Amino acid sequence: MADPVADRPYMSGYGLAEGDEGMLPWSWAEERLTRSHDYWCATTWPDGRPHVMPVWAVWLDEALWFSSSPTGRKARNLGRDPRCVLTTDDALEPVVLEGRAERIDARPLAEVFTAAANAKYETDYAVEFYVKNALFRVEPTWVFALDEAAFDTSPTRWRFT
Repeated sequence: MADPVADRPYMSGYGLAEGDEGMLPWSWAEERLTRSHDYWCATTWPDGRPHVMPVWAVWLDEALWFSSSPTGRKARNLGRDPRCVLTTDDALEPVVLEGRAERIDARPLAEVFTAAANAKYETDYAVEFYVKNALFRVEPTWVFALDEAAFDTSPTRWRFT
């Protein structure tokens, strides 16, 4: 993943400060991507309708990883159109990540994810659980974050090239 480029998002009418003073560092967003317990995953149905579901996920190797039933709506939607949005669970300090979901079938990568997910969620899932399910990795193309306590200065957007 290339280093993100930060800028102030255009949010006309919200009275945001101009310039980069008060913008959030990328480490702030990564910390929330790491610690969020739940995430919302948005995909699209074949007819274009939005589909949003909660998922457990792990920020690992500069990407957000999650699993789904291989026959579930998320997996079927992502198989047809890998574009998706994932968000953290805190509306006061949200991080919104846009990217393309890559299906991961390699067992060594599933082993790394399993160890990270079991540690984060204090579970004991076997690697086979994730190998037989659909495991996805979403590297960000665009991320937005803000801190509600500093709403006028904190909104920050990162673009990845």
